[in-house]
Amino acid sequence: MNIIRTFLFLLLVMAMGCNTPSKQGEQVPQSFNKNPDLAQMGIDHAQIESIDSLLQSFVEQEKTSSVAGFVAKGGQLVYHKAFGWKDVENKIPATVDDYYVLFSQTKAITTVAFMTLVEKGLVNIDDPVSEYFPEIPDQVVTKVNDDGTYETRPVASPMTFVHLMSHSSGLNAGLVGKIKQAGRKQSDAPAGFGGMMPTETPAGQHSGGGNYQAKYLEEEMLALAKYPLGFDPGTEWNYHISTNMLAYLIERISGQSFRDYVKGNVLVPLGMKDTDWYYEADKLSRFVKAYSAVDGHLEPTSNMYSEGTVSPQQTYCEGAIGLNGPIEDYAKFCQMLLNKGEFNGKRILKPETIEVMTTINRLPEQNAGGKEFRFGLGFELYNELKKPVPAVSNTAYAWGGMFGTEYIIDPENELIALFYINMARRDALYPQYLGRVYQMIEK
Repeated sequence: MNIIRTFLFLLLVMAMGCNTPSKQGEQVPQSFNKNPDLAQMGIDHAQIESIDSLLQSFVEQEKTSSVAGFVAKGGQLVYHKAFGWKDVENKIPATVDDYYVLFSQTKAITTVAFMTLVEKGLVNIDDPVSEYFPEIPDQVVTKVNDDGTYETRPVASPMTFVHLMSHSSGLNAGLVGKIKQAGRKQSDAPAGFGGMMPTETPAGQHSGGGNYQAKYLEEEMLALAKYPLGFDPGTEWNYHISTNMLAYLIERISGQSFRDYVKGNVLVPLGMKDTDWYYEADKLSRFVKAYSAVDGHLEPTSNMYSEGTVSPQQTYCEGAIGLNGPIEDYAKFCQMLLNKGEFNGKRILKPETIEVMTTINRLPEQNAGGKEFRFGLGFELYNELKKPVPAVSNTAYAWGGMFGTEYIIDPENELIALFYINMARRDALYPQYLGRVYQMIEK
């Protein structure tokens, strides 16, 4: 059956490729041209200075401690600057090489890593997850009693890998929260974002409500699989935990640790040498410190998430959060996607696979993401009714991280744009930046 499903998947991606203008023979940028002719691109220095002024104003108004921006059009590096302070108290200036906690930007990399397994013929996106993990829930909770006991019914259809990649699996959703709360008082919210702070800095970055002492992701996923689903797979949107299960399944299918597989198949080939879950202790100084904007002023907040990356125990790696690094590293990943799967002389995925991931909405029309919210495999998909700024094209897709890191990939405009801050509480700064970016590239 797996062979048949893989064959059908390949037929699908080939068919989609036929509906897209072919770029066979065209050269895509394998590195960023850091000395482009801006005048030839129709970009003048006043537009660059406008972005400079905006980012500097964020710092001066204490809306952020540090900020980095990166813009490339057609592989031409148009903007790559940092403003503010990596460490406000000690007046250490921010640089473009600083490390940022990326939180959910990890999810897209996890999704791409899984799709490399699909291209190897080891799994299909429509395979039931139970074929690889028999313990995966096949019941939906219908009622939770006061004593924590609950009632269930069988799922209407089995959970597939599409459901994991589109956050529509039903894992940890709906009434499941009430079941879990009956046995403890701890919130599922992340530490520092409404969840309880651990008494000691955990090794690595952990999703909220779990076991901060877990040595491997497997422990958390086996525990999660003991609960029923909150809804039938594919019928609703419930963000986050599905990508952790996807990461665990990468381990089961590949036979490697999740970290080793991602590094070997995505990070290292793309030259993302500073992006990782863990580092040696001397790398802690590369991180920007975390702050919150409170009543017009900056307040220091916990650096638990960066400090956990230099733990002596470096085995716990999530697929939903956990990666860190500088802005240019992730820009390489974005450019690979814009290039339809290739960068740094390495092909990570086929163009047809990128199309399957970034052009098909996988959610029902009405979903918890909100009006006109659409999601593919790993990315939000924009359309004429749901965009961060009007100039974004209908081909664009994007996501970001809980500390305020954001990115967009816009094929129609041949554009990638990234915006990095590390703020627990903040104003909506990214749309202002993105608006200036699109003004800059418009001819």
